[in-house]
Amino acid sequence: QVQLVESGGGLVQAGGSLRLSCVASGSIFSLGPMRWYRQAPGKQRDLVAHITSGGVKNYVDSVKGRFIISRDNAKKMVYLQMNSLEPEDTAVYYCNADLRGATGWAGYWGQGTQVTVSS
Repeated sequence: QVQLVESGGGLVQAGGSLRLSCVASGSIFSLGPMRWYRQAPGKQRDLVAHITSGGVKNYVDSVKGRFIISRDNAKKMVYLQMNSLEPEDTAVYYCNADLRGATGWAGYWGQGTQVTVSS
């Protein structure tokens, strides 16, 4: 019933930009922290950016100054603006959020969206 869906991935040249979006749907009463993770082939899934319900942001060191996480609670969405992209940013990007539905708080994951950065 409750789900997250990412969009906005694609192929971009090094130095370019992409904007990822994630929307929560279903019967949702509250939105807690929201996050972006990424997973490159053969590697673990790592946290990229985090934003609290109050808008406080944190980033992994490798994307600081290049990526911006934001949220729109009214739209139940979280975004990741990715600038100055590097080939090392190539990965499947996943949205993650703590959401309160009919059964209480739970963590949810999106299906992932592919980001490929060419050299």
